[in-house]
Amino acid sequence: MPEGKTLEFKRDISSPKNIIKTLVAFANTAGGRLLIGIEDDTRKILGVDEPLDEEERLCNLIADNIEPHLVPNVELFSLEDKTLLSVEVYPSGLRPHWIRKEGPDEGVYVRLGSTNRKADRELIAELKRTTSGISFDEQPLPDRIVDDLDFEAASACFERHRKFVKKDLESLRLVVPHQGHLVPTVGGMLLFGNDRDTIFPDSWIQCGRFIGKDKADIFDHIDIHEHLPVAVERVMEFLKKHAMRGADFSEFRRKDVWSIPLTILREAVINAVVHADYSQRGAPVRVAFFDDRIEIENPGILLPGLTVEDMLQGVSKIRNHVIARVFRELDLIEQWGSGVRRMFSEAEALGIPQPEIIEVGMRVRLIVYLVESIRVQTPTQITAEDETRLKSRLKSRLKSELAAKVVFLMAEGQASKAELAQGLGHKSVSGELHKQVKNLLELGYIEMTIPDKPRSSKQEYRLTAEGKAVLTEEEREV
Repeated sequence: MPEGKTLEFKRDISSPKNIIKTLVAFANTAGGRLLIGIEDDTRKILGVDEPLDEEERLCNLIADNIEPHLVPNVELFSLEDKTLLSVEVYPSGLRPHWIRKEGPDEGVYVRLGSTNRKADRELIAELKRTTSGISFDEQPLPDRIVDDLDFEAASACFERHRKFVKKDLESLRLVVPHQGHLVPTVGGMLLFGNDRDTIFPDSWIQCGRFIGKDKADIFDHIDIHEHLPVAVERVMEFLKKHAMRGADFSEFRRKDVWSIPLTILREAVINAVVHADYSQRGAPVRVAFFDDRIEIENPGILLPGLTVEDMLQGVSKIRNHVIARVFRELDLIEQWGSGVRRMFSEAEALGIPQPEIIEVGMRVRLIVYLVESIRVQTPTQITAEDETRLKSRLKSRLKSELAAKVVFLMAEGQASKAELAQGLGHKSVSGELHKQVKNLLELGYIEMTIPDKPRSSKQEYRLTAEGKAVLTEEEREV
């Protein structure tokens, strides 16, 4: 076996600091085994000279250099007539452990793949929470009040399932008692907070469609700041926008057939939202659509004691209990621990390559491969004369030259009012532009990117499916 999250080889113990760092990382993450007497590059079995003395030296190193005290299973065993030293570490209930000389703030390490990574302040806090059994999203926000939660938005999300009432706020732990009165929890604000972006500026989703198989050239992007249950649907809309759709008439009714595995992708997006570490700064959930694959990644490493192999076996650990409970109530999660297995089973049934789960830096990335590459469909190039005729047709249809120009500009992608004004050559947003944007919204030709916050400073507008259809129809007539 190669070195990995739970396995490492060392030739000898001549570099004790690296050994101590590895054992600390094992204890703080998913446990692991360190084998001494094996060349780590070639995996050639070298054995240990003076094994009893080396065993005693190693035990002393562990006792003298790791806090809190760590008691791994240290043993000698023979292989190919050579004696090896094995140190097995189990996930610790006393985490975080640290290197004594570096201290509890600088000496904490975690295991990422086959490497050891120093934990920052947020990750150290996360390690402490996992031993206490309290998730980040269960914590109260004492400086907030119940009215900071958007009750109407929560009611709208539950509308198709049951009537959402005030007492549900407490039963779902969206609010909790604190010093004699109810306050929102972190999870409550993340799910339905009126000003979530103020408290958690990175709790949004970044989507991008790239040209080719890397991030050198982006074709389209969207930043999703809506309430988390709604945000899942917005991500799926973005993915569908850049996929291809066909039809299957083999059954009695028409059935849409998509060029991307929607069931797997939906499960992956939900998984990323539910298991994201929202305490991390500068790290939104990201969805990247390439020609040959789609990558969904969330901030936060796998929870202590959990490996990718465990996930494939259906083992589940919930990072955000409040968010997971609400998603369960909304039927976005079917049953605990089934999501990853279901994605892999669906991939096998569809005959597409198995998804891949990897830890990249302080993030978990799930890669969904496509059966066939999907190239970006760039807009048809039209001449200046055709452009003039198209704007003229749109003007007649919309009864406004300015509205026609706005629709034409939005064909290039979403934009704020300020960006539209700039594209029109105006110095500022005029009253007439406000009016035409409102009219296009009422006609259903454009929509807000943050509909539940109409006055948001991050508000942008994009063409709806109906708006795109109108533009395409007029282009055909040019």
